[in-house]
Amino acid sequence: MKTEIRETKDGSTTLYVPELNEHYHSVNGALQESLHVFIQNGLAYALTYHHPVKLLEIGFGTGLNALLTLQHVLSKPYQVVYEAIEKFPVSVELVNQMRFDKFILNPELLDYLPQLHTAPWHEPVPVLPNFELRKIQNDLETYTFPTNYYNLIYFDAFAPEKQPELWTDEIFQKLYDSLEEGGMLVSYCAKGSFKRSLKNAGFVVEALPGPAGKREMTRAVK
Repeated sequence: MKTEIRETKDGSTTLYVPELNEHYHSVNGALQESLHVFIQNGLAYALTYHHPVKLLEIGFGTGLNALLTLQHVLSKPYQVVYEAIEKFPVSVELVNQMRFDKFILNPELLDYLPQLHTAPWHEPVPVLPNFELRKIQNDLETYTFPTNYYNLIYFDAFAPEKQPELWTDEIFQKLYDSLEEGGMLVSYCAKGSFKRSLKNAGFVVEALPGPAGKREMTRAVK
């Protein structure tokens, strides 16, 4: 898919897909959305219950969520096994043009960004002693995940109206089955149809305050 780099309101950058008329992140702030939804209400919450955290990201995209997850565990006694499925990988050349150095203030962290994108697909890569990355280039609809394995899912697909095939009852049943008991899914989305699909799969659904520009986000627990 053709993409364009756009700056969001907090100074961080995201990608825009003209074909879908859709941004990879919130135009109100890519960085603050990722921190609020996936790190504060996902990873930090999961770490109070699960050690290690076995994490699945739906949509690796620009690698921002992975980078911020790595930042959260940098020099800390946490262990994260990070898996991400992505059908349309973003090129390293494009990521280099997004100027992460303008909004990621930790120089040490930026050293890891190229490694996240150049890591080979379909094999585990020890980025840090406590952070292992495995990227899967595949289609969410057809890929088979392990059962009762993950304890945290970042559901960061494009919006339901842009890619409705990724927001079906069947998809959320598959993700529910991939989680161990007590595992959770977090998403920026708070649509009623999304919550109903989660409940149909068996999740206990919680509405939380959303990031800038959104009233609510969703956390669902198995």
